[in-house]
Amino acid sequence: MDTASIAARIYNAFQVLVRSASLIGVVAGLAAVWAISAAIRAIWKQSRTTKLRGPKGSGMLFGEYGVAYEIPMLWGQKRIILCDPKAVAYFFSRDTRSYVGTPAHKAAVARTIGKGLLWAEGESHRRQRRSMAPSFNSTAVRKLSPAIHKTVDKLRVAWQASIDANGSGSVVLDVQKWMNYVSLDAFGIAGFSYDFDSLGGTPNSMISVLDAFAAPSAPQSFWDKSVLFLSNFFPFALNVPTSRGKMLDELRARMSEICDLLIDNATKEHEGASNEQVPTIGLLLKAEDEDSGQRITREEVLAQMRVLFVASYETTAITMTWALFELARHPDIQTKLREELLSFGGEPSYDQLSTGFPYLDAVVQETLRFRPAAQERVRQANEDDVIPLSEPVRTKSGEVVDSIAVERGTVIGISIPCMNRSVAIWGPDAKVFRPERWLESDGITKKAQEVKGHRHLLTFSDGPRTCIGKLFAVAEVKILLLVLVKNFVLEMRDGPDTKVEMTRGIKMRPKVAGEDGIKVPLRIKPYKG
Repeated sequence: MDTASIAARIYNAFQVLVRSASLIGVVAGLAAVWAISAAIRAIWKQSRTTKLRGPKGSGMLFGEYGVAYEIPMLWGQKRIILCDPKAVAYFFSRDTRSYVGTPAHKAAVARTIGKGLLWAEGESHRRQRRSMAPSFNSTAVRKLSPAIHKTVDKLRVAWQASIDANGSGSVVLDVQKWMNYVSLDAFGIAGFSYDFDSLGGTPNSMISVLDAFAAPSAPQSFWDKSVLFLSNFFPFALNVPTSRGKMLDELRARMSEICDLLIDNATKEHEGASNEQVPTIGLLLKAEDEDSGQRITREEVLAQMRVLFVASYETTAITMTWALFELARHPDIQTKLREELLSFGGEPSYDQLSTGFPYLDAVVQETLRFRPAAQERVRQANEDDVIPLSEPVRTKSGEVVDSIAVERGTVIGISIPCMNRSVAIWGPDAKVFRPERWLESDGITKKAQEVKGHRHLLTFSDGPRTCIGKLFAVAEVKILLLVLVKNFVLEMRDGPDTKVEMTRGIKMRPKVAGEDGIKVPLRIKPYKG
């Protein structure tokens, strides 16, 4: 019996445990789960997966144990961590087929967003991605750029109004909240022809639910923490009521309501229109599978729209927040960027924005490298495999190997910050925010050039699951910085040594230490030249 089969037995045992109504039943269920976990530890010892060295704890370390190591997980399981460009490239190239989402991840995605692109594997993933691709190619993003600029200009007006109302020549604003709003409004207009008007303060149920994830909350109860912890290993635990689970259910309900409305409107407004005349939602409704000739279903369109909502609100907003934070922390970089932006008069086109502002591009790329919105990629081997390494590692037995044998059911993890900020990959200044590396002839090390992701980064992942909206996201961040840095000076409210920490919204987000919720307050002043 392999590890995957043992895990299935634990899952069944946990179902019995959750459904048990008596204390005796709970104790018996825990005893059963513990006994089976002991079996997992015994099975792991006999597993064909290469036994790598690693820390006793679950921290992701790089360097001490080489380019690949293992960390201990619950119930005696192990997770292999890859920090090697060659191994990571191989791993991502086989994503959705040889490596798939863990049961816990797929259950969480299905519950919150639905069985769309983030959930699908194999042929289903290929078909869904192909149906969405026309909405996010360079031609589509070029067409959407004016709508993004219009939304960011509303942000500029709102910030100037806040400064004027304060009467002191500056104002402290929670930029994370504003980035949430501008990101949601920009994609609402560009992708769905729908104005949420969160920048204008118009109340709606979608914004209320999204804001709830950012609000200060009472400490999690022991029950909520336990369920969240166990759900990583027993997806059935997601069905147990918790305060966060209720918020996720409410989020899905509100997204579904709005998406249903948008689909109905798009169907009526764009019937018979050409692809050049319709927004993202219209292209999804018109999409056909080139093999079967069948259009994607309404349910699939709903799932994809939920994916786009979460991506626009979360990942892009997080990246924009980090960009403003780093510019405020490094006024010399901010000044240099402003000089380049002011040298161009008027509103640049998409093509000019893409190629005509080298330092802006460097700042955006360095933000993506230094502050990736996604923290890790975790997959489970769907079949036995052998992962090649660019340099050998030493196993627990002392053997030196240049590849890793992986048995079906083995969990593989990749830390994106680890790869993006690795000294071994990016050089001695890897942990320094330095946009100039993207402009220097030798700024990108030979080792970093081995990373196969977009611009040698894993921020947008790689392989079949590389972020489909990366061009839209980069354009949005560039337009935001273009407008804000030309018009405002950003400063750390409490000085350059302000501490920042990570906390959970829908995804992991930055926050200034000591602030409630997920606040990132910066002082904003008008730039007067």
